[in-house]
Amino acid sequence: MRIWVDADACPRVIKDILFRVAERAQVQVAFVANQPVPVPRSPFLQAVQVAQGFDIADNEIVRRCEPGDLVVTADIPLAAEVIDKGATALNPRGELYTRENIRQRLNMRDFLDTMRASGAHTGGPAALDQRDRQAFANALDRFVARAKPASG
Repeated sequence: MRIWVDADACPRVIKDILFRVAERAQVQVAFVANQPVPVPRSPFLQAVQVAQGFDIADNEIVRRCEPGDLVVTADIPLAAEVIDKGATALNPRGELYTRENIRQRLNMRDFLDTMRASGAHTGGPAALDQRDRQAFANALDRFVARAKPASG
């Protein structure tokens, strides 16, 4: 099991949580971006820099992820693609994207894109707060605990 991070837009506080979980759970975490992503020196952390361009990082994550992996992203189309490959997707607010909810999320995203294109001001997401950070950390811990059962 590996964790892939859509790192271009991933909030710093979420990266910090992922750094700590990688060390504590000894799980591989790869930060994929089209710009350098500083990561602490660790055998469990990797920065993957891809070329500049629309969806290049997303496409690399889709190409590399495997069933059982976790992808951290707020990008709903990316989440849909990795779910189709058998991976799990988690957004930085701690919400899991699933086969059951991803189509609804895609439809809402497309609707809001259409509204914005017609001149409507739909606003953006609220700033990440302490509750969001805690929800993300809890969801991440649950995923890692299920994926890496304790050896006994």
